[in-house]
Amino acid sequence: MTTDDTLKSVLATLFGIDAAGITDATSMDTVEAWDSIQHMNLVLAIEEEFGISIPDEDAANITSFALIRLVVAEQLAARGG
Repeated sequence: MTTDDTLKSVLATLFGIDAAGITDATSMDTVEAWDSIQHMNLVLAIEEEFGISIPDEDAANITSFALIRLVVAEQLAARGG
């Protein structure tokens, strides 16, 4: 499973949406269930799934699938994975 597939699975599970419908345009504005509480749950789920720690400033700004992908890639690269 690719990083994108894993991220889509996490989002789909957390927000109750179809993973196949998740695109770079998927964001807090397009997913009704994506509120502030679910956003924190998302950050925690991503950290657990990938074994990374997302800095607070990044965690606050990952409001779309495209941004999530970018931050996860940066964190994976920083840890050498």
